Amino acid sequence: MKSNIKNIIMILLFFAIGLAGFIYNNASDITSLIIAVVLFALGLVLLIKGGDYFVDGATAVAEKFKVPELLIGATVVSIGTTLPEVMVSAQAAVKGNSGISYGNAIGSIICNVSLIAAITLIAKPAKVKKKPLYFPVVFFFVAAIFYAVNAYVFQNFSLITGIILLCMFVVYMIVNIKQALSPKKDEEPEEAADEEKKKDIPIYLAIIMLVLGAAIIAFGATLLVDNGTIIASKLGVPDSVIALTVVALGTSLPELVTAITSLIKGHGALSLGNIIGANIFNLVLVSGLAITLKPFPLPEGNYIAGINSSLLVDVPLMFIVMMLLTLPPVIKGKLYRWQGITLIVIYVAFCVFQFAVGMS
Repeated sequence: MKSNIKNIIMILLFFAIGLAGFIYNNASDITSLIIAVVLFALGLVLLIKGGDYFVDGATAVAEKFKVPELLIGATVVSIGTTLPEVMVSAQAAVKGNSGISYGNAIGSIICNVSLIAAITLIAKPAKVKKKPLYFPVVFFFVAAIFYAVNAYVFQNFSLITGIILLCMFVVYMIVNIKQALSPKKDEEPEEAADEEKKKDIPIYLAIIMLVLGAAIIAFGATLLVDNGTIIASKLGVPDSVIALTVVALGTSLPELVTAITSLIKGHGALSLGNIIGANIFNLVLVSGLAITLKPFPLPEGNYIAGINSSLLVDVPLMFIVMMLLTLPPVIKGKLYRWQGITLIVIYVAFCVFQFAVGMS
């Protein structure tokens, strides 16, 4: 308990430093690039720590009320790791930064697959069960096609689009919950050792962690969006480029932590499902909420041969990397190291391309 209280005090100190910097940043018309970068980095730290507290607190509360662990994993934990993207995109949309709202979702998907999944695949490729992958993979591509139609055909994300995406999120969660609650013959009960490792967090501390985590995530997202916009304007880089690369990487850190943890514990294949789920949330929850709060047209961004670079590169690449990740395990039930190497190369090229085009 002392350790938890000490951690809360530490994060409150970070929070206070960030608040002081935030006030200074907004009080002055001429802020240095260094301050913006520091506050941007602090926003990333707050997002990560806030996500930790939110997930840990929510899980502890759910356990106190005897909610099944599978249900917790299918709802609280999955949404918790996507909260940074939700908060960043929602705040950016409300503030009129549609480039960040749009780019963060697509950028996070590309980052989750071609960096985070790639690291896991290179370190430890593994066999996976094909059947559990069918529904989430098909669901992702259905949602992605709907998203792409709005981008290519209508070049606009309307209120109706946002509501439909949120409805898809509800459908996905209902199916997830039903699957989590249904008995599975092939699964073995949890080992007693795992039960002993669970931390017994008092209910009052769990609630504090839950509320504090949500507040820290919200504040961290504000620092990230505001200072990401400042950095972009000072460097002459469009908001969408910052969102597709730096912001997307920052908000994907919870998924990176999950992937590395799974790898360390010898369950590298488990991160595949986590990443596919997070990508679905990025499309239907993150984008759906941002669009519903404030619909926006397709951000202008950069143009290549008269075509919006997002339509020429970003959206197609989202489909390509997801197919590279999901088709081999769906068809052959196995993940390969060559997938990870290919995806890493694609991600490096993507980042170089984004900054090269953005700075030109």
